[in-house]
Amino acid sequence: MTAPFTTCDLYDADESLQSCSLQFRDIGGLARFTGPVRTVRCHRDNALVKQLLNSPGDGAVLVVDGGGSLESALMGDLIAAAAVDQGWAGVVINGVIRDRAVIATLDLGVKALGSNPRKSAKDGAGEVDVTVEFGGVTFTPGATLWADEDGILVTPAS
Repeated sequence: MTAPFTTCDLYDADESLQSCSLQFRDIGGLARFTGPVRTVRCHRDNALVKQLLNSPGDGAVLVVDGGGSLESALMGDLIAAAAVDQGWAGVVINGVIRDRAVIATLDLGVKALGSNPRKSAKDGAGEVDVTVEFGGVTFTPGATLWADEDGILVTPAS
């Protein structure tokens, strides 16, 4: 179990933390979550997201750079449920999800730009565990991410 934290207190204690400026919606059942970063870069194709979230998460947070697309969902309820079963702490999606009502009941932190019922392609296009950037933050695999109702903080890229 992670000790309680607030991103405001964390930032006050260490202003070198990166603060994500994108205004994500809290969609999962957990508003507060933290863990080491894993990444996926994909555009309107969630095959890699599904593959990773169906593998052991070991308390990690999957950061998905969907390019900010609102056109099709990169995660739905079945993939989110698999993430819970596999021990992921959370998912941050620079894009949209679907099945919001079910995802809100899961023991998983989920931040996304919104929702769209349109499903995505399943071709496997994209990259895993690469550095991604959005909202003024560089998300490097292995960095630590903290998220709560006030936003997202990430350890600086080294």
